[in-house]
Amino acid sequence: MKFAIISAGEGSRLAQEGVELPKPLVKINGEAMIDRLIRIFTQQGAEEIVVIVNCLHPQTKEHLDKLKTDVPLRVVQKTTPSSMHSFFELSPYLEGEKFCLTTVDTIFREDDFAKYIQAFKDADNDGLMAVTDYIDDEKPLYVDTDVNMNIQGFLDANTNNCKYISGGIYCLGPKSIDTLRGCMEKGMARMRNFQRQLVADGLKLNAYNFGKILDVDHAGDIIKAELFLSDKE
Repeated sequence: MKFAIISAGEGSRLAQEGVELPKPLVKINGEAMIDRLIRIFTQQGAEEIVVIVNCLHPQTKEHLDKLKTDVPLRVVQKTTPSSMHSFFELSPYLEGEKFCLTTVDTIFREDDFAKYIQAFKDADNDGLMAVTDYIDDEKPLYVDTDVNMNIQGFLDANTNNCKYISGGIYCLGPKSIDTLRGCMEKGMARMRNFQRQLVADGLKLNAYNFGKILDVDHAGDIIKAELFLSDKE
């Protein structure tokens, strides 16, 4: 199983709030966010880890080039207009097998992630999407599920009294790459539109409740993440 990291965003909000490092290199409890993901993915038996970084912050590419890893690490350097476009740049290296994709600023507890990966390995579906009932997002994507956690839709507004929102971690099977290509051909953008198209294409998706997942978008989120991982929040 391969793992992939979307790490090509500008991190403009962090920069505007005085954080000088590129977002992937921002440390949470002393560990760069991108290093933390690579370590966790390695512990989960990754065959290969594929990362996309932008051209605006060469420090990130330089950091990864020097990083010693126990599994193959492939780095794609390209500035893209959206996370979905970044995913598309990674997709040639993910074809034909199950994989896990996440954004670099997604913060979760390691034990929860290990259980999630095992659940996906055991599942007979096209995807297991991480969800959370902790809503601290400026534009949450609501996940419409039935009682068995089968995903029926992804909504910008909570019109169906949804309990969960997308957590930004995607475990997907090979069919998802076909959907991604179709989205690109149609000129679609944004990961949420890709997720909606997965449902429209009839893929069997299930939701997995992490309980709590955080995103690091603002300087204050760094402290929140550190407290969360230290079990102090």
